[in-house]
Amino acid sequence: MKSPRTSLALILSALLAVLPAAAAADCYADYKAKRDNPLRLHYGVIALPAAACADPAAARAEIARRIGVDGWSLLTLESIFGPEGLTERQGNAGNFFLRY
Repeated sequence: MKSPRTSLALILSALLAVLPAAAAADCYADYKAKRDNPLRLHYGVIALPAAACADPAAARAEIARRIGVDGWSLLTLESIFGPEGLTERQGNAGNFFLRY
């Protein structure tokens, strides 16, 4: 039988493991992508992990990996921005707003 102290330690450990994931969206990026046969284009907004916020090459790699799952190819990384830029981009991104 586990002591109350052990159970509390397990709960706190689990909470500490989840908190970084909740705060992971330190920044966002807007991008343009394409898919061939037939040609389709989209503009999207994506949440980035903190490690990609200050590194455009890392941001491009992260976006390409995530959108590539659905057959999209990254054309351009438009910008990297904070939460204050989300509202103004939401309408233009449509279905691709925080989809990936």
